Amino acid sequence: MAPRRRARIRARFPKFDAVFGQTAHARLVVPTVRPPFAHDFARHCAAGLAALPTLALPAFAAAAEDTAVTVGSLYSHEIMLTALLTGVLTVAVASAVGMMRVRTRQEREIDRLKAENRDIRALADRAEGLLDAGDQLVVVWSGPEEPPVIVGSLDPAAGAPKARGSFLAFGSWLSRESAADLDHRIAALRERGTPFAIELATTSHTYIEAIGRIGGGRPFVRFRDLSAERIAFADLKERHQHLVGEVQTIRAMLDAAPMPVWLRDASGKITWVNPAYAQAVEASDPDAAAVRGLELLDRAATDAVARLRVQAPTVHARLPLVAAGQRRVFDVVDVAGRDGSAGIATDISDLERIQAELRRTIDFHARTLDQLATAVAIFGADKRLEFYNAAYRGLWNLDTAFLDGRPEDSRILDQLRAARKLPEQADFRLWKKEMLAAYQSLEAREHWWHLPDGQTLRVIANPHPQGGVTYVYENVTERLELEKRHNALVRVQGETLDHLNEAVAVFGSDGRLRLWNPPFVQFWALDENRLAARPHISEVIGDCSRLHDHAQSWLEVKLAVTGLADNRTRLVGRMDRRDGLTLEYAAVPLPDGATMVTFTNVTDSVNVERALMEKNEALEEADRIKTDFVGLVSYELRSPLTNIIGFAHLLADNKTGPLNDKQRDYAGHIMTSSQALMIIVDDILDLATIDAGIMKLDLVETDVAAAVSGAVEGVRDRLDAAAIRLATRIAPDVGSFVADQKRVRQILFNLLSNAIRFSPEGGEVRVSAVRDGDDLVLSVEDDGIGIPADQLRTVFDRFHARRQGPNRGGAGLGLSIVKSFVELHGGSIAIHSAEGHGTAVTCRFPGARHLDDPVVTHTAAE
Repeated sequence: MAPRRRARIRARFPKFDAVFGQTAHARLVVPTVRPPFAHDFARHCAAGLAALPTLALPAFAAAAEDTAVTVGSLYSHEIMLTALLTGVLTVAVASAVGMMRVRTRQEREIDRLKAENRDIRALADRAEGLLDAGDQLVVVWSGPEEPPVIVGSLDPAAGAPKARGSFLAFGSWLSRESAADLDHRIAALRERGTPFAIELATTSHTYIEAIGRIGGGRPFVRFRDLSAERIAFADLKERHQHLVGEVQTIRAMLDAAPMPVWLRDASGKITWVNPAYAQAVEASDPDAAAVRGLELLDRAATDAVARLRVQAPTVHARLPLVAAGQRRVFDVVDVAGRDGSAGIATDISDLERIQAELRRTIDFHARTLDQLATAVAIFGADKRLEFYNAAYRGLWNLDTAFLDGRPEDSRILDQLRAARKLPEQADFRLWKKEMLAAYQSLEAREHWWHLPDGQTLRVIANPHPQGGVTYVYENVTERLELEKRHNALVRVQGETLDHLNEAVAVFGSDGRLRLWNPPFVQFWALDENRLAARPHISEVIGDCSRLHDHAQSWLEVKLAVTGLADNRTRLVGRMDRRDGLTLEYAAVPLPDGATMVTFTNVTDSVNVERALMEKNEALEEADRIKTDFVGLVSYELRSPLTNIIGFAHLLADNKTGPLNDKQRDYAGHIMTSSQALMIIVDDILDLATIDAGIMKLDLVETDVAAAVSGAVEGVRDRLDAAAIRLATRIAPDVGSFVADQKRVRQILFNLLSNAIRFSPEGGEVRVSAVRDGDDLVLSVEDDGIGIPADQLRTVFDRFHARRQGPNRGGAGLGLSIVKSFVELHGGSIAIHSAEGHGTAVTCRFPGARHLDDPVVTHTAAE
């Protein structure tokens, strides 16, 4: 290889000598190497001869000594010759073997070096070709005194000279600053190995990149044209700025958008969301929602999007999602890209609601039109039937299959004409053309059809703004008939008004008299000729004021007739005239804006009403006197009764003295009668307390079984005296409830006493207490004589005493007391009885009451 070429390779490949230096040197030396076997043979022979005296002389001396001693007949020179020949032969054989091995190794080494040399040359050629082909230039310095090697070339547009000498004169084609900077950096590279990478400006206003490095122990600088890269970079920079601006604008728009928007990376993780998304997932801000990975799409929605994405990268789906704690419907668009996906969700809940409401409205209108007696048909812009109601089908008696086939308007007219259901026309073609002209009209058209079957139709063709016509077929046959009937009814009405006992006057919306009947003239003694002139309400009131001059009443009537109130209401009042008559007047607004004023003579009714009011006041006063009397008598009787009962106890006691049997019997009767009278007085006082509204309940946790047991003990003597059996049924789960223990026992005592009183001797009385939900139900039943149906409504009235058969009722306060106490507890009482089959009284107490609940008092009026 020529030295110049080697220098170029070293310059272009700094590591050339480090890798290929020895091999290249071997390549240059190998052709001058001679085969080493002759030299080695001579060297081995000399070594053998030199070693022969060392090896043979001791042996020879030993042999000679032994020979002289043992044999003595051998000559010394023969022995030496034999040893010499033996050594020479040994050395020769060894040298030949060594020579052959060395030769074989040298031949293999030569072959390896030749192959390596060929590879290096091919590599160098390829490297040099690549450097020359590329748009770059490399300058390599081999040594301090050696000139640099330049490999490669730059594009002429770069502004660098092609000649090597001119190129190395950097100041001739680089700007002053760039040339000085390059010289300084090259010096630092060659002296200290400092690498650099700079951009150089040429005098032709182009740019070149210079990169200095150390490779293979040699400094080199690579020059590359940057003009094209600068242009491309500027273009990319401009495009980048434009894209950044667009992205910022889009981000600002998405931040302001009310629809949730999100971005995901390739792994599906959320990387960015807008404020609407953060609000939908109830996050404090978008960054927090992205960091926490809060998902707007639930599992079902995510699976649906994944299924749709298999078909196309862009997914459009309508999904129900939970946003800000509310279940709403969203239109979700999710687009998959190379680096991830983006999605947007539009809330269409209101749209869904409006569409559903619109569909319901259309269906409702269709059903409504279908229920109308007026025939309606709607034709589209293509003049084909789009909708018809049942009245339309019934009017023309057309086949449903034919109508459902969306026939054209012209075809329907032809079929109706063939069936002789259209008005007879002299020129049907012209008439049909005029009818179909409604599709080009801007205003509704009205036609009157007199059909051959005697019907008269009012046909309205109303064009649609978007095209098409709606036909309304109004059958006015009945209306014409109704007009005839109306005229007849007006005459009948006039006759009816003329023969009414009430005075009637109708005033128009202008306040003038339009209609009146004879009683109106008679009631107010008016001049009928004056009324015929249709006077104003003010004039009529002036004429009527002769008999009744109360200004306020007439003012109300006048305002009812001429007032401009938004809501016209009926006015009712009463007038007391100076002649002693009492009239009730009413001003009734009529639909046409008129007002009807009526006057009715209610003098007799008023007199009866006054008499009834006076009687009611008298009854109330009597009831008040009764209440005062009952209270006074009750309190006045209680103290003497207490004394009587006390003295009767003393008389019956043996400590005060002995009594004979008759006296003891009399004392027992006195005690029994006094206690019965005391019970009546207590009942009267309790009723008076309830009526006064001052009765208070002492609410405690009341054991139901104990309350029943206490009441039974109170009537035990009566049960024994009448030989009546008592059966109690207390449910195991009845437990206790919040009530006044004393009043509950009193309720049960009165019910048991009443049942015993009206039960036959040897009969049975049953007491039960069960739970009905939370309510407690107490029931007392007997097999007595029962209560007639006409007396069931009054059994709870005070002082209502029943007298049936041999049994005589008490004072009539027991059931009244029971009802009052049950209602004070917030409960209810019911009685079921049939004459001859006994009586059952059921008391229901609410179970949800607590000790701290307020106590509600009830009065007799309540």
